[in-house]
Order: sequence, then structure tokens, then C-alpha cells
Amino acid sequence: MLDSLDPAEIDADPLKVATRLRHAPESADGLDVSRSELVSAALTQARLRGRARQKFGAMAERMFFTPNGLEQATRRSVADYRARRFAAALPAVTRVGDLCCGIGADLLALAGAGLTVEGVDADPFTAAVARANIDALGLSARARVREGDATSTAPGDYDAVFCDPARRGARGRVFDPHAYSPPWTAVTLLAEGASAACIKAAPGIPHDLVPDSAGAEWISVDGDVKEAALWFGTLYDVPRRATLLRGDGREPATIVADPALGAPPVAPPGRYLYEPDGAVIRAHLVAEAAAAVGGALLDPHIAYITADQLVDTPFCRAYEVDDVLPFSLKRLRAALRGRRVGTVTIKKRGSAVDVEKLRRDLRLSGPKSAVVILTRIGDRPVCLLCSEARRPQQADRAGSAERA
Repeated sequence: MLDSLDPAEIDADPLKVATRLRHAPESADGLDVSRSELVSAALTQARLRGRARQKFGAMAERMFFTPNGLEQATRRSVADYRARRFAAALPAVTRVGDLCCGIGADLLALAGAGLTVEGVDADPFTAAVARANIDALGLSARARVREGDATSTAPGDYDAVFCDPARRGARGRVFDPHAYSPPWTAVTLLAEGASAACIKAAPGIPHDLVPDSAGAEWISVDGDVKEAALWFGTLYDVPRRATLLRGDGREPATIVADPALGAPPVAPPGRYLYEPDGAVIRAHLVAEAAAAVGGALLDPHIAYITADQLVDTPFCRAYEVDDVLPFSLKRLRAALRGRRVGTVTIKKRGSAVDVEKLRRDLRLSGPKSAVVILTRIGDRPVCLLCSEARRPQQADRAGSAERA
């Protein structure tokens, strides 16, 4: 029943799909559920699989989910990246305990990387879903799940431990790490008691909650910061890093803290403006990103980098600065209209301007587009009129085409 359902069809006309299923020849014989309950469960799973494609791709079509489990589950690309870090420790690490395994996203990635994994989850239904996912993906030879309390697990029973504490409660998302389940102190004690460990945390984890015994890694996917990972024991290599995963098949890009760097220099706007990736900012590695492009900050407290050279770096998005103006609606509107700009991308950092209200008030029309960056330099609110900078390879190809 489930495999025949199309999430798009369900969203378009759920009543029609439900009616068809209730009159289909399949039955619930042998199951302790009614036909209506079976149809309802199938529709729910089909919807969840449709939502899960964004995280799991085609693999979602074979998996099973709960709403909260899907919400908290690690995106496949991130889980696979982390599993590779665990697998790189072979043969010292072969048996991993996935404590608070949820529906099994990380467990599946660890097993797929060749490790033997035991998942532990306190909720019987969630543990059953994780088992179903292990079977569905043919990983039962390397993975299993048991019900249990993660905090009562002996970390020494495994070569390495992974823990993803629950960050959702009855009222929705939980932002305070001390309100995670298990709470932050208990989770870090588990990790510190293992010879090798990793904790998954929300990307907004305060730096002062990262233990001295852990190396912290902020991970983004195509520019969107997804999580922080704290590495302990033999898996700890550097104090801070930012890792960028790209969906275009390129290798992950990593930037690490350089203790020899001081505060980055400050300079007025140059020809180019660099916007660091969110993982770079979260990891407090803006100085390293500025050094990579030979740049300086516009303001010592704001993560915008300026430089006169265009450097191809994965850690920042680059814009070419066309004009720098003291901020005022009238002046900005006139400058954009003078350039015949009708479509504008507005970015801000260190500015209190309401972006949507500004967009309405500009009342633009025209065939061209521009990027407007709102920020401040010292106490002065400014706006930079920019365009997307062409990477050096793009510029070379464009020049070759023009010469041809």
C-alpha cells in the first residue's frame, strides 16, 4: 500500500486517495489495526517520505519516519560525512554506540561506512522505526537497536560513542542545551567517558558550553548552517573548524583555527566584499577567512570582509562593489533607479532596517538586478550597491569568449 502512494497526489486531494485505499483489495488481516487505521498510517508515512526527500534523497522512499524523528534527523550528506570521520579511525574504532539514535539517520550512515553500530533510544516506538529502517536498507548484519536510557549506558562498552540529544519537546524546538534530553551536562559526561566520541548539537551552541576536551566543528550544506559537532578523545584533532558540504559533488571544504592570527585588520570598502559562510561565522573563523583572501573587516564587530582582489575561496561569497552610500531611502532609491534596477537582493548585518518594508518602499522597476548590502561602519549606517563577482575562472572564460 505505502509504496504505491505519491506524496504530491496526497497533498492535491487527500480525501480521494484515502477513499481509494479504503476500497482497495489489500486488507489489514493479521494486523492489530483496522482498515482505517492502516490507511491513515500509510498516508502519514507517504507524506513524511515526501518531506524526507530533501534530507535523504531517493533513500527516503525506503525509510520510515515519525514527525519529530524526521525533524531532528541528520541530513544524509552530513551523516555520511561524519560517518567517514568515524571510519577514518579504523581499526581502532570498529564498534560504535549511537546513543539517542532516533529513527536511525546517523546509525545507518555509520553502518554504511563499515562500522558495527548499536543504537539506543528510550522511546519504544522510535526504536522500532529505527529497526525498520535498518531492515529496509539491508544493514541488519552491522546494526541493531535496543531500548534504553542513554545516560545509564557505559561508554566503555564501545570503541566510540555518538550522541544526538533530543532538541524537541512537547512545545516544539528546545534552544537551551541544558533542556536537551538528556541534558547537556549528562551528554558531555558520556562523551568524556568514552575513548572516542562525538556529540551533535544545534549550530547556535554557545562557545562557552564547548568543553575544553572537545574540538568543535560547525557544518553547513550549500551555505545553510545545519549543526555543530563536538569531537572527543581520539577523534579530537583541532579546537575549532568549519566544514562546508556542497551538493554539487565537490569535496568538503574545511577551515581551521589559526592560533597565530590576531584580530583581522579593518579597512574602508575596497573593490570586493566577501560574505563568510555561516559555519565560518559560527566557528569564529572570520579572521582566518579574511587572511585567506588578503582582506580586512569593514567594521571590527561585523563579519563583512573587504579586499581589492578577487580570490576564489569556498568560505565566502564574493560581490563586486559598485558604490558605497550613506544609508537613506531616498538616496538608495535614486541610485537603483538610475541603474535601471528592478530586482534587488537585500542582505544586512549590523543594520536595524526592516528589509521587507525597505523592499516595498523602494518601488523599483527596470530590467536589471543588484545586490544591496546594509551594514554599518563604526556608527555610520551604510549601503553597498553590489553585483555578483565572477570567479577568476569565469572571468578568464568570458575574456576568451570575447577575444574569440
